[in-house]
Amino acid sequence: MPALQKFSGFLLASASAIFWGVSGTCAQFLFQSKGVDPAWLVTWRMCLAGGVLVLFSLAKEKRAALLIWYSPSSAMKLLLFGLLGMVAVQFTYFYSISLSNAATATLLQYIGPVFVFAFYAFKLKRWPSLLEFISLFFALIGTFLLVTHGSLDALAISKNAVFWGILSALALAFYTIQPVGLLRTFSAASITGWGMLCGGIFLSLFTQPWSISGQWDGETMLAFAYIVLFGTVLAFYFFLQSVSKIGATYASLMCSIEPLAATLTAVFWLEVPFSSYDWIGSVFILGTVGLLSLSKKKE
Repeated sequence: MPALQKFSGFLLASASAIFWGVSGTCAQFLFQSKGVDPAWLVTWRMCLAGGVLVLFSLAKEKRAALLIWYSPSSAMKLLLFGLLGMVAVQFTYFYSISLSNAATATLLQYIGPVFVFAFYAFKLKRWPSLLEFISLFFALIGTFLLVTHGSLDALAISKNAVFWGILSALALAFYTIQPVGLLRTFSAASITGWGMLCGGIFLSLFTQPWSISGQWDGETMLAFAYIVLFGTVLAFYFFLQSVSKIGATYASLMCSIEPLAATLTAVFWLEVPFSSYDWIGSVFILGTVGLLSLSKKKE
């Protein structure tokens, strides 16, 4: 792998992770300071970002960007990805943020890779490796510290926040596993774009996106624009480009920066209290991602 290509790949993956992390903090700002409804924000995010990615795919791939709709089987898988993958992973994550904060919600979602490995271990009828067992232990310890701050007497965050955070991790696992078959045939950009657009249109039936949610001013518009442009369109595009340059394993490992970006911006911008237990729990959960990436690379 040429040094320049490798460097640019790591740079793109890091940028995408930072964009995703900061967008979570922007969402927290909109929910808690501007009164924006999470479902409303997810609907607009998916419709606008999905539309941009579809247009990009059409411009780059021409007719190939539409081929996914020519096969009933592929079309059904895409709709399943959009409605149960895209909608679920984004709504549960954003709703978890509204109940707690961007740092905690992002870290809880990063338990998702553990569920992915558990699924494949069950499907392939094999015992997890030693690294996978250690990563599961790290995930459990990290989650325990985040949720309880080391005490079994009371939760550090609400039960609803924990519930939706774990749901977002499960949704992330489904989102990761379900489109594997589609990705063997169609480009990731077109699958992501169409999935987002279909999911956004579906959510529109319930969220009435034409009815403005929250208090809108210059700060609201800037945070909203950042979530759509940087936190979605550019983040997905940069990540896909990094995968093509350094591979999925290294690109996914670099995404461990996302929880760190969400945590730092939440602590220093929104002044979210983050105790020593939270920091230690963060290290354990990020260690989970690192160990799983090493295990994946080895296999």
